[in-house]
Amino acid sequence: MYEQPTGGAAFPVPKTMDLHILDHRLRVTSISKNGLVSYTHPLIKLIFLRNRTRCKFFSLTETPENYTVVLDEEGFKELQPSEHLQVESSVWLPLNVVSNGSVSSSSQAVGVTKIAKSVIAPLAQQHVSVFMLSTYQTDFILVREKDLSVVISTLEEEFNIYKEVEGESVPVHCQDVSNGLQKNGKEALQPTVHPVLIPQNQFCVMSLDPDTLPSIATTLIDVLFYSNSPKEDSQLSANQDLDCIQFFSFSLIDGYISLVMDTEAQRRFPADLLFTSSSGELWRMVRIGGQPLGFDECGIVAQISQPLAEGDISAYYISTFSFDHALVPEEDIVSVTDMLHHQRKEAAAS
Repeated sequence: MYEQPTGGAAFPVPKTMDLHILDHRLRVTSISKNGLVSYTHPLIKLIFLRNRTRCKFFSLTETPENYTVVLDEEGFKELQPSEHLQVESSVWLPLNVVSNGSVSSSSQAVGVTKIAKSVIAPLAQQHVSVFMLSTYQTDFILVREKDLSVVISTLEEEFNIYKEVEGESVPVHCQDVSNGLQKNGKEALQPTVHPVLIPQNQFCVMSLDPDTLPSIATTLIDVLFYSNSPKEDSQLSANQDLDCIQFFSFSLIDGYISLVMDTEAQRRFPADLLFTSSSGELWRMVRIGGQPLGFDECGIVAQISQPLAEGDISAYYISTFSFDHALVPEEDIVSVTDMLHHQRKEAAAS
């Protein structure tokens, strides 16, 4: 990427963002609701007993359909094969975008919105499927290991790219990766515009000092493993007209904890231990997909994040085994709803 000054040779424009390929090889799995009892023992170990496992990347998200567990190879060893465990066949690599401080962005938006145009859209154009995991601290873009050369060649003009190797950041260039590539070689397909559901829950995106995790252990176990007790099922059926959704996400990644929960779950935790941004913002969910989305379709994240970026609307984005979920500020939900309905009308008319 060069600019030509009026009176001399071309000079490189400094790249303002760094892209890090983190030192984790991840698996994306799903535990069925009725199979959870078979996995409670290893999940408690992975969440609470860090000294008993070498797992450094763990995320568990409950949705109405199942539990999505994303974890590194050390953690994956803890999950025994069974009829209740589905495993996506690929190894996934987490990418992370960091501003290197050479320029300040005019956008105030946070989350996936910041990387919609620079990362998500270009990868969709190159037919690279992404799996998103936004946390309180950052946004992880998971790509298949086999797509890494495509990812690097697509993004190296915009980013300084580094691979984390045993704690060191090593610069990476396209020629350093096998299959240097140029395209993923698939026909450009018009992406399916998926239906969306907007439940009524208000959500919080929160964090916790890992040292205080034992203080909330019983509450967290209750919420994660016993939230579908018969008593609560009857409450749920009574409240179905409220159109709320079961959703809870816990991540413990490189020592940092992130929690996404609705305000009803939040009230069960001690208020002084969980912290959120200074604005204490509440979020509303956009759930993407009428049928399970699968892992091969490209452009699903771009389809949601692009219009949000154009409107400078913050968004967290959490992919799960069956569906995708975007969280937008509560004050923006009406404009987001209008925007998404307009997008679907246009797709139906074309």
